Amino acid sequence: MLLRSFAETDRAAVVALWCEVGLTRSWNDPGKDIDRAVATWPDLFLVAEDAAASGDDDGEGGGSAVVVGTALCGYDGHRGWIYYLAVAPTHQGRGIGRALIAEAESRLEALGCPKAMLMVRRGNEKAHGFYGGSGYAEDEVVTFGKRLIAD
Repeated sequence: MLLRSFAETDRAAVVALWCEVGLTRSWNDPGKDIDRAVATWPDLFLVAEDAAASGDDDGEGGGSAVVVGTALCGYDGHRGWIYYLAVAPTHQGRGIGRALIAEAESRLEALGCPKAMLMVRRGNEKAHGFYGGSGYAEDEVVTFGKRLIAD
């Protein structure tokens, strides 16, 4: 497995993965989310690829390797955020999610980020357990949102 920054050639595979694992919502255009991420923090948009799944033995990426994980991150100068953490169902349980979290934290910390945050939808107990096991704790806050641009 190789962790690297997103490349435009990953777009279709990334969107397909997000759809496969249920991260997309009708009110969020994943293509626009990708565009916004690449325009702001391109080095914080991570992709995990499995060269072995495609028969690419050099492990260098950029070829026909299969995208099996993502983490889209951002940093606002106060907190780092991790979104779209996804691992293909066929590759779950192999440490890819933990590797993506560790890489995201490392890149955020290198920017001087003091704390990483993430949001998990209510009812997603599997994700709650995963993040709890990765050192994240539920904060005593409620997030509010307001759509500024309709996708």
